Amino acid sequence: MLAGHRTWIFENKPVIISTGTVGGPFEANGNIPNDIDILHDDMWLKQETFEKAQRIMMEEASQFAIKNSLIEKEQVQFFISGDLINQITPTSFAAKTLDMPYFGLFSACATTTESLALAAYLINSGGAEYILSGTSSHNAATEKQFRYPTEYGGQKPPTAQWTVTGAGCALVAKEGDGPRITSATIGKVIDMGMTDPFNMGGAMAPAAVDTIETHLRERNVDPSYYDLIITGDLGHVGREVSLDLLQKKNIAVTEENYKDCGLTIYREDQPVLSGASGAACSSVVLYGHFLNLMKQKELNRILVVATGSLHSPLSVQQNDSIPCIAHAVSIESGSDIQ
Repeated sequence: MLAGHRTWIFENKPVIISTGTVGGPFEANGNIPNDIDILHDDMWLKQETFEKAQRIMMEEASQFAIKNSLIEKEQVQFFISGDLINQITPTSFAAKTLDMPYFGLFSACATTTESLALAAYLINSGGAEYILSGTSSHNAATEKQFRYPTEYGGQKPPTAQWTVTGAGCALVAKEGDGPRITSATIGKVIDMGMTDPFNMGGAMAPAAVDTIETHLRERNVDPSYYDLIITGDLGHVGREVSLDLLQKKNIAVTEENYKDCGLTIYREDQPVLSGASGAACSSVVLYGHFLNLMKQKELNRILVVATGSLHSPLSVQQNDSIPCIAHAVSIESGSDIQ
């Protein structure tokens, strides 16, 4: 199963049999509303706080994924998930509602592929038959914790990004119909000494490049093996930095076969500065938009590299730099899966 030092090869090829995605009003006016299962017209979701609204979205995405499958909730062995809010509180309270064994994770916005990689590993090794894997985020809750409450109306630089309000969940199974998870490369923490919390894309780009380079080397494949290499939420700034770094390393990733979820979910004329971010950014775009393209046979192989900025209010207050991480998962369909 282990290829090289950091890559798992899943010989049994766990399958994503169903998904559930949820978005808010800003996402409903975005670039891919038809790929999101549930769209809300109210940021509050009739809750008392934004954090409670985020919990509801995680519950909805998970429940939709189960409803959209042929199994019952009681057949799911584990719920693997996380978010950005203090001690992953929205996810933990969603786990209480879902009432199933629970692994709570934190890799910031890289939690999408961290949870998916662990779900695939457990199923591939016979540790489970069905696992729910997902993430969530809420723009107002994240702004309040990491920057300033939106009511302050604080100005942001062009490098800043807009946190997605939403949730995405995949139901991963031992067997069934759907795209298959064939491998995962686990990221390591990369810290280039950057200290600006309003430039997460630039900070995360080296971690994304490190994981992409490692994955291609340890799987012994060329970038052209994949129809698309998809990063999580680097935005305009981080994507340009990562393309430059890949070029310097002589890794032939072209602009045509490189997409970023943070540049996919919103329209160009929406005021999101450098693009989207948040733990739900990659999960909503992957489990909605890109897996729909796979189902429509427009894509056959994709490498998803979710990126996470591991800073916190505490680390910023203590003048620490920004450590970052990226985890990669390959998803494939068709008869020529390797």
